[in-house]
Amino acid sequence: MAAADRDNQKEFDRYFAELKAICVANENTPKDHPEQWETLADFTEDLAEAVVGYQKALEKAQAINSKDHMSSIGFSMGSLQLQLGDKEAAIQSLKAAKVSASKIQDKELKSEIDALLIRLL
Repeated sequence: MAAADRDNQKEFDRYFAELKAICVANENTPKDHPEQWETLADFTEDLAEAVVGYQKALEKAQAINSKDHMSSIGFSMGSLQLQLGDKEAAIQSLKAAKVSASKIQDKELKSEIDALLIRLL
């Protein structure tokens, strides 16, 4: 994040490659976790590629039934789908995020999901 904040593309690219290598090395091992994949998607500059990353993170979150991760990933994925002009996919992602969010404590995230979903509907 610091490299991105400083607009240091070379350093950002190095850290991004390192994170991607960690995700790939940990995939399908006990160290595999949706947060790794969500973070990778957060920093993926190509929006369509980021959506694919969020989908992978979502699958990992569903596998461990992590409502917190499912909610945040669904919100991020829906937001990107909207930016990419795929309103229907965004609505579906946000509806799923809302269902997951009903089981979490994070009121701010719940509010953000609801606000975006209301805007789209």
